[in-house]
Amino acid sequence: MNLQHEVERLFALPSSELIYDAALNDVCSDFLFALNTGAVRAASPIDDGSWIVNTWVKQGILLLFRKGKMIDMSTDDNFRFFDKDTIPTKTIGLDDGVRIVPGGSSIRTGAYLSPGVICMPPMYINIGAWIGEGTMIDSHALVGTCAQIGARVHISAAAQIGGVLEPAGARPVIIEDDVMVGGNCGVYEGVCVRKRAVLGSGVVLNASTPVYDLVRETVIRSSSEVPLEIPEGAVVVAGSRAVQTGWGTENGLSVSTPLIVKYRDDKTDARTALEAALR
Repeated sequence: MNLQHEVERLFALPSSELIYDAALNDVCSDFLFALNTGAVRAASPIDDGSWIVNTWVKQGILLLFRKGKMIDMSTDDNFRFFDKDTIPTKTIGLDDGVRIVPGGSSIRTGAYLSPGVICMPPMYINIGAWIGEGTMIDSHALVGTCAQIGARVHISAAAQIGGVLEPAGARPVIIEDDVMVGGNCGVYEGVCVRKRAVLGSGVVLNASTPVYDLVRETVIRSSSEVPLEIPEGAVVVAGSRAVQTGWGTENGLSVSTPLIVKYRDDKTDARTALEAALR
């Protein structure tokens, strides 16, 4: 079976025809297996350092939602859950090498976690996410649908990595290797954070956010063709810029703006070094 071809074919069917297609169950089963094992990804790195969006993978996830029926997933009378039968929580065993600390975390099926990933409670990882080895997802952090997280990344407490399913062609959030995402950060709408970058606490990045690079004296913006990208090794902190027009100027108002204040050096590396004992 050509999995991509079958997913695209089934996705294009109206719901009235989809439920009667004889291949539906096998395709959904094979697709979930491929997601859970990391064989397919919502976005893939290529040799020149860029990323390609695999739109058919997001279509496959939407297909699972369309196929699914609501069922009772409750563990007991105190923990009541109701969701689609096609997207239960992920089954993880000791041999997977993923450390999940007790305390109320949840990982949905269709997410791939490499050996050495650490999950601190409570955190949530949604379907389609791909997480590299040695990465820590800290307490109250969210990794949204299809987000691509590299190796040795630290997603600090209460950080939010946004998800994407609609529109189907949109690019997921990408966090490359060795990135430090500070507490209460938010990264959304297809933003790419390049290798070894550091996001200070409270930094929020989305498609419409201009980022002011104080080192190179440039402004980094997204466009309809190019998503917002934080350069490799950049150290980003939360800042502000004055409103330049009319009533906003008269009242001394400002808007929040991420600022690149430096690029990584030995001092930065020492402050952001991961603790090997935790891994």
